Amino acid sequence: MTEATSTLRPNTRTAHAAHAGRFELWFRSLFNQGRGFAFACDAEGRVSIEGLSERGRRNYLFARAMVGREFATPSVRTATISLHS
Repeated sequence: MTEATSTLRPNTRTAHAAHAGRFELWFRSLFNQGRGFAFACDAEGRVSIEGLSERGRRNYLFARAMVGREFATPSVRTATISLHS
């Protein structure tokens, strides 16, 4: 593949990064209404684990492992705007 050809086709990671942040994967708590975990994802619900902090990675893996026990099956939703800096 030539360099000119590679610039015409975005790679998967670049396309994923462009969509991350517009959507979030929401793990709703089964026990505490309004509580849960949300992670930036693409429209299909794919989370970039490499883009998460160490704490974010741990929380994401915990939420996935606890689906059905602590959290509902995750859903993709439009990302909410955070008012906290």
